[in-house]
Amino acid sequence: MVSGPTLILFAPLVSCVFICLFALRRPRLAGFVSAAGILLSFALTAWLFWFHLHGSFLPIDTGRPWIQISGLTVEFGYLIDRLSVLMLLVVTGVGSCIFLYSLEYMKGDNSYGRYFASLSFFAFSMIGIVLANNFVMLFVFWELVALSSYLLIGFWFEKPSAADAGNKAFIVNRLADFGLVIGIFYIWMLSGAGGGERTFSFSALPGILADAVSRGVLAPEALLVASLLVFSGVAGKSAQFPLYIWLPDAMEGPTPVSALIHAATMVAAGVFLLARTFFLVAGSAQALLVIASIGALTALLAALLAVTQDDIKKILAYSTISQLGYMVLALGLGGPDTAMFHLTTHAFFKALLFLGAGALIHGMRTQDIWGMGGGLKRMPVTGWTFLIGTLALCGVYPLSGFFSKDEILTLAFRREPALFAAALLTAGLTAFYMARACRIALLGPERHRGDPHDPGLLMKGPLLVLAFFALGAGFIGIPAYLSGHPGGHHLDLTVAVSSTLTALGGLALGFWLYGPAARSGKDPLPETFGRVYSFVKKKYFLDELFLGAADFFRGGVARLFWWFDWSVIIGLGVNGSARLTTAAGSIVRRAQTGQVQHYAAVFGFGAVIIVWLMTGLLR
Repeated sequence: MVSGPTLILFAPLVSCVFICLFALRRPRLAGFVSAAGILLSFALTAWLFWFHLHGSFLPIDTGRPWIQISGLTVEFGYLIDRLSVLMLLVVTGVGSCIFLYSLEYMKGDNSYGRYFASLSFFAFSMIGIVLANNFVMLFVFWELVALSSYLLIGFWFEKPSAADAGNKAFIVNRLADFGLVIGIFYIWMLSGAGGGERTFSFSALPGILADAVSRGVLAPEALLVASLLVFSGVAGKSAQFPLYIWLPDAMEGPTPVSALIHAATMVAAGVFLLARTFFLVAGSAQALLVIASIGALTALLAALLAVTQDDIKKILAYSTISQLGYMVLALGLGGPDTAMFHLTTHAFFKALLFLGAGALIHGMRTQDIWGMGGGLKRMPVTGWTFLIGTLALCGVYPLSGFFSKDEILTLAFRREPALFAAALLTAGLTAFYMARACRIALLGPERHRGDPHDPGLLMKGPLLVLAFFALGAGFIGIPAYLSGHPGGHHLDLTVAVSSTLTALGGLALGFWLYGPAARSGKDPLPETFGRVYSFVKKKYFLDELFLGAADFFRGGVARLFWWFDWSVIIGLGVNGSARLTTAAGSIVRRAQTGQVQHYAAVFGFGAVIIVWLMTGLLR
């Protein structure tokens, strides 16, 4: 049980190191080694899942001392429980499909070896987050994920837009992670409130903090502060308002990277962290409300943005932000298992959509939906699997997205009607913008310059596997596995009917409105909504707001340092000391007259002063 997680974690790292040392210029070997590493991790994860499913299940927290200082002990260890096993299945399972897809998709790229080395390094980092049994270990891997994401987003760094996108993602996440670091140390400080030894351990913290609050040693407000600090890191990694601005630009990376990092795994790390540390937010009603509100707002704003996009990858990027908002909403409503259920189903159908988009781009030589068309006819496997992913995303029964989204809507309906209304409107917008994309790219007239056809088995196989799970993942008992209590999905008839009608209405409106538009090649929305459309199209001017704030603070700090340099360092330090030396020299120079009588007079005056002083001391 210790060697299994170790192999799961380090298999991708061994692949990465091997590629860097021996296979950077040997593409076939690099791809094989990278795929072998993630497949080994997936096989061992499946064994771990099988063991827990059919054996006695107890959470396992094991590790070895890593940092030992007086009053501080940090382990390098693993926490194996239902949450981590499910997340491992998502990371390694969906990751295996994307690694295999990449073997064909990236064929011919000059940096094929570097791509697979970076991809394996990412898998290692992400698995480390999932297995970590304490905050410090998790944060180390959290930052390694940021590094690997930076390398993959800016993979084609020769393009200025790709290099800028990598920088933007890295900087925005560092801003968010500053709050997370403060939160981690604040929680460590709170853990000693009862007089015991402070700890970073996920297993020990829930009992320690709950006991401290019950005894009145720790104020409940402290949990509010800790929760919001941790949530700042979640908002960056899982792209919540207003820090979601980095994710659409991250589409500059290769499409399989978008599928792996920005649909299935990396952006889900924030949701996983919030589920792992739910013992913090569960103790603060105010924190739950803030988190739920931000999740609902993110879901709605991102869905509106997706309506205005023409780049198929950016449509899916904003869709991802919106679905992450649903997950955060579920967490804020007190449903970590519900959030993880939607995280799992979303990983299947959104990875499917991104890989399908990659196949369309690969065949039609464009990312603009208005430059596509005829995808369903010319690329039937890609087209039909893309439609399956679309219906799952829209929450149409009996696909997987229906079950997970229905649970979130049910939570909102029972606890926060205003948030339910926002979530239901988001569901309608989701169906509308996906109908728009499918009507133009798959069913519209052909406008592309490529020769589209279904890809080979290495790209087609993962599409079929992901389509299978997008269809059936709602029936495999994910909520029951997480909770440990057998039971089926219980529909709230009001919610189920309203969500289904909303989704079908959005699909119908999208197909009806964009039937003529697909033939004419002209989007009717800009003229219909005018300035409102323009405001949304410009992304609510959030990019300009952040850039202006950055320029203001950067300019202000620069001016402050400029003033300090010229006024204090140079003005007072350098020039001031020179002026002082010049003035002192001028005074001393005037005393050097060259006349003996002046020197004798000064000598005599000095002698009198010394005698007078000595006489006073002797008295």
